[in-house]
Amino acid sequence: MVTAYDISHDWEDPEELHGLLQSIREQRHDANVRRIRYAYFLAEQAHKGQTRSSGEPYIIHPLAVARILVDLRMDDDSICAALLHDVLEDCPEVTAEQLLRIFGEDVLHLVEGVTKLKFTHQEMLTDRQRAAAETTRTAETLRKMLLAMAQDFRVMVIKLADRLHNMQTLGALPPEKRTRIASETLDIYAPLAARLGIWQIKWQLEDLSFQALHPHEYAEVRERVSKTRKQREDELQEAILVLKRRFEERGVKIVEIRGRPKHLYSIFNKMVKQGVKFEEIYDLLALRIIVESIPDCYVALGIVHEAYGPIPSLFYDYIARPKPNGYQSLHTKVLGPSSQPLEIQIRTLQMHEIAEHGVAAHWTYKEGKTSIDETKRLSRLREQLFDWSSDSRSSSDFLRSVSTDLFAEQVFVFTPKGDVIDLPKDSTPVDFAFRVHTQLGLTLVGAKINGSIVPLPTKLQNGDVVELITRSNAQPSLDWLEFTKSAHARSRIRAFFRKITKTDDAQRGKEALDKELKSLGLDPRQYLGDKEVQRVADQMDSCEGPADVFARVATGQISVQSVVAKLRGTVVEQPTADTIQLTKTKEGKVALTAGGMENVLVSRGKCCNPIPGDEVVGYVTRGRGIVIHRKVCPNAMAYQSSEPERLIPYSWPPDGNVYTVGLKIVSINRTGLLMDISTVLGESKTNVSALKVKTLQNHTAEIDLTIDVRDTEHLSQLMAKISNFGDIISILRMFGRVAKS
Repeated sequence: MVTAYDISHDWEDPEELHGLLQSIREQRHDANVRRIRYAYFLAEQAHKGQTRSSGEPYIIHPLAVARILVDLRMDDDSICAALLHDVLEDCPEVTAEQLLRIFGEDVLHLVEGVTKLKFTHQEMLTDRQRAAAETTRTAETLRKMLLAMAQDFRVMVIKLADRLHNMQTLGALPPEKRTRIASETLDIYAPLAARLGIWQIKWQLEDLSFQALHPHEYAEVRERVSKTRKQREDELQEAILVLKRRFEERGVKIVEIRGRPKHLYSIFNKMVKQGVKFEEIYDLLALRIIVESIPDCYVALGIVHEAYGPIPSLFYDYIARPKPNGYQSLHTKVLGPSSQPLEIQIRTLQMHEIAEHGVAAHWTYKEGKTSIDETKRLSRLREQLFDWSSDSRSSSDFLRSVSTDLFAEQVFVFTPKGDVIDLPKDSTPVDFAFRVHTQLGLTLVGAKINGSIVPLPTKLQNGDVVELITRSNAQPSLDWLEFTKSAHARSRIRAFFRKITKTDDAQRGKEALDKELKSLGLDPRQYLGDKEVQRVADQMDSCEGPADVFARVATGQISVQSVVAKLRGTVVEQPTADTIQLTKTKEGKVALTAGGMENVLVSRGKCCNPIPGDEVVGYVTRGRGIVIHRKVCPNAMAYQSSEPERLIPYSWPPDGNVYTVGLKIVSINRTGLLMDISTVLGESKTNVSALKVKTLQNHTAEIDLTIDVRDTEHLSQLMAKISNFGDIISILRMFGRVAKS
């Protein structure tokens, strides 16, 4: 690794960099200022000639991001990565190998973690397709970033600082882009900052997003707050004087006591969600008291309650029971000097650092190296991120899970051992069980809340102690999906029922392969072993093992004959001179050509609806020409036993025409699923000729579709895309049972 950071002799530190380096020196005497200076030099050279939307030199942005991290007291690697965070994305001349050689593996990992995925717009895409592709890219980028964060939380701290500066300079962008970025910030990044406990960034992101999305409401709230500020500050100053005198009398040393204004978005949110008028919001200012030790916190609480009467049920002890993001403080609400509610927070200086900087406060500096405080709460969040990724079969599923579980309003409950578990608001014991461990959820039969047995749909409240009752032979119920709140629990329940369905499909597929091998005079035991079928699975997309191969055979996604051919180590035989070929007449009727016979009219068997690419046979009827059947069709199998002489072989390659096929989709009954399926069909230009939806009592739905496809490859692609939705339990190709409008 390079240890000397050589910079051109004629290059001078710009004033902005000088201020950054001075702040770092004041914080840490052991900081590698030379290394940080070189990171700035490299970034400036790489971004030379690039400008932001405002017309300013681009280097202003990474410098501002680094300054935010310095305020959060982050380590050298984080600051270097902040200065370099856009070079891999925007500067082709800078390579990952170069960053690794100069700055080391940690800096490279941080830069790669915040680098957006590459995406090239295709000229042929429609506006709708381009928007869908952009959404997919955003979801994939967020997934990549969150998984990188799971390995190193500094990735997200850098990204939040990056987003904060982008929001501070949002005015230079066109209106539609401002709206998109502000919405994304409010929905994703501000809640994520809250979850990581970085309150200093969280409230700024919220207020800036509020200003961009609702400028008129923002201006109105700001004006109202400004008009009443003088009166509130006078009351607050009176309370401060009273409390300071009482603390001195009791000998409690105060590190700091000051007012904390309620942020504008918080006020607006309270007005909208709770229907409270502005005139009825009395806690626009709160009092924060910082003392030296934890015992002093509780002494201070007694003094506050002695001076001002506490409001019952509005006291929270987050010191004894910290929030999952590490937040600790005593919260109480009292009747202040004018008998108006006054919120007071009491904490130590260390608690205040964690409250303001969150996960960033867990970095310590020893001998020039960064060590990460692996607290239990961070480990739990890390596990959640990996769980969400493994649960989700697509980026959209992942984004939906994160939005539901990570960013939703939280409820905090306890295990019997006293561990804090955070869940989305209105969660139930079922959500709690799956959050603690998947096996607990799968075997859950009952629950106790605060010592009393309750129904499983009971909504959990803050502070509840939850005890689970399990039975080894129990299994989930689809009814649980009606009341479970967390995406993680719902995903695990759906996965359980998908596995059951897949097991049944695999058994049917294996039986079909067994029968085909026997008809060819082959011993199934020699061909259907795990090793043999695994080799076939390795040749197919998204097939992990034999069960996937068998299930695809049963659902019609791959043919029995093609799997048998792969098992035998051969390819499907090409048509011979005696093989009959399908053609089309001018009238559009299906015809055969073989051995000198031309334009022999045939028809598709209504019992199995064959399409090009299927393994098929022709059955010579008595006076009705030839009927085409799939080889796996029960009627064709019956003819093979009773009238084999009437069956004729042929191949049916894709011919450019479309043919109707029936599908049965079994899914969880959720809003928007039909629209998602329609989007898949629309984007692949697939016509839907009939549709029937049936809602079942167990909160599932059956969707019977009749669609027009070109061949088996087209059909297989559609089935694979639809099955990627997390709510799909099964998707089957039907044998002639076509939906009717």
